[in-house]
Amino acid sequence: MLRSTAVFSVMTFISRIAGYLRDWLQASLFGAGPAVSAFVVAYRIPNYLRRIFAEGSFSSAFVPLLSELKQKGDDEALQDFLDHVAGALLAVVVVVSGLGILAAPWVARLFLAFADQSESDLVPLTAQMLRITFPYLVFISMTALAGSVLNSFKQFGLPALTPVLHNLAMIGAMLFLAGYLEVPEKALAWGVLLAGILQLLVLWPAMSRLGLRTRFKFNLRHKGVRRVMTLMLPTIFSSSVSQVNLLVGTVFASLLVPAAQSWLYYSDRLTELPLGLFGVAIGTVILPQLSRMHADRDGDGYSRSLDWGLRMVLLVGLPAALGLALLAEPLTASLFRYGKFTPDDTRMVGYALTAMSVGIPAFMLSKVLLPAFYSRQDTRTPMRAAIITVVANVLLTVLIVTPLWWLEVPYAHAGIAGATAIAGIINAALLWRFLKRDGVYQVQPGWAGWLTRIGLGLAAMAVTVVLLREWVGDWSVMAGWMRWAWLLGVIGAGAAAYGAVLLIAGVRPRHLRQ
Repeated sequence: MLRSTAVFSVMTFISRIAGYLRDWLQASLFGAGPAVSAFVVAYRIPNYLRRIFAEGSFSSAFVPLLSELKQKGDDEALQDFLDHVAGALLAVVVVVSGLGILAAPWVARLFLAFADQSESDLVPLTAQMLRITFPYLVFISMTALAGSVLNSFKQFGLPALTPVLHNLAMIGAMLFLAGYLEVPEKALAWGVLLAGILQLLVLWPAMSRLGLRTRFKFNLRHKGVRRVMTLMLPTIFSSSVSQVNLLVGTVFASLLVPAAQSWLYYSDRLTELPLGLFGVAIGTVILPQLSRMHADRDGDGYSRSLDWGLRMVLLVGLPAALGLALLAEPLTASLFRYGKFTPDDTRMVGYALTAMSVGIPAFMLSKVLLPAFYSRQDTRTPMRAAIITVVANVLLTVLIVTPLWWLEVPYAHAGIAGATAIAGIINAALLWRFLKRDGVYQVQPGWAGWLTRIGLGLAAMAVTVVLLREWVGDWSVMAGWMRWAWLLGVIGAGAAAYGAVLLIAGVRPRHLRQ
């Protein structure tokens, strides 16, 4: 699992580099104005649906059933299952996408309910972009189906690399299409649609090379389709709770200044780096592994694998969160402080990033805890945790943001990020509690020593980063290359301090293997 996680993480890192170039270009060309906020809304809604019909709810229900059939060695049943699930999924996402296109003005108004009336063009512009981005759902859902099949056959590299095409498509749209549009920011929406098409063209043939030539058969009464739907429905909340919370934040951000949507978007993009590199990587690798062990009734192996995933997440998630919190503004300045991205934008993104970083370890833990339920085809328990989490997020957002809005605090949007982070902690705690209650996971020995070593490493890292950060001074007044040089130097020094203390405390490569 360590080797598979490393492959997934390396491919994801390449994708994140392309993603940074995309975000840097977007920030430089368009800044954080109202048109970018319109795109953020138009992108988040189909992206949330993607979490349901693509790699979120769908894959959580699909992969355990596919792994079960694969373990039985019945190739004919596996092909029949895949044909009918593919046909049902395609039909559903085409209908949902069509309804989204028709209802785009009403959807835009719903998510911009509190927008300033002076921004009269914001709702129609968002609706126009929604009509471009909604078809992306069809292509990315089919891409996710192919990726889930490849992951079940232990082929993690290509599915993790294809998001590079997403970022390259958006970069190409900004460079070669924006200049021809009346509203240049619309190029972002066209880039999203192109990205979905390109990813499908790469992954679908890769699935065919496994000998699985999918024929779309539509029959909602098919046994496999019914099982996927039964397992999938409760996961709509549980596997996409962070996306639901982001949508809640999107609605509340419309109450604030128009740029608040963009500030939250950029901070969210930065928190996705460690989440995608490690949390999603470990969660993706561990789901088919746990599913196979559950099918084989290997309880000891199941507990060891899950225990390994939780330890790895904390090993990288805690320093990632601390690093983002301590270097929030230097990171934002180094990555985005170019062109139309102003010093005020830098500060505001920094505030949101600091607040959001509190929840990163919990977000990553949830990515490992959820497969522990899905692998046993238990989707109802995580649903209960998700419902509680979303309610908590709404209440926290109201309690935190409302007084900040009344007092006209300029960084009120950071309250939305903070509420999302706290809700993420609540979600992870509930999942852990339910998992312990069910008795399927036995905690392995050595946790006290593991957490102590990580704590010592974090202390050394914090001291190193704070001293160097304060010594450097004001990052926003530096030239771009100097920001990068200092940023990489401070990150490298902090990582070295963390790693050195772990080695001194006795952590060795053998402790990372599973």
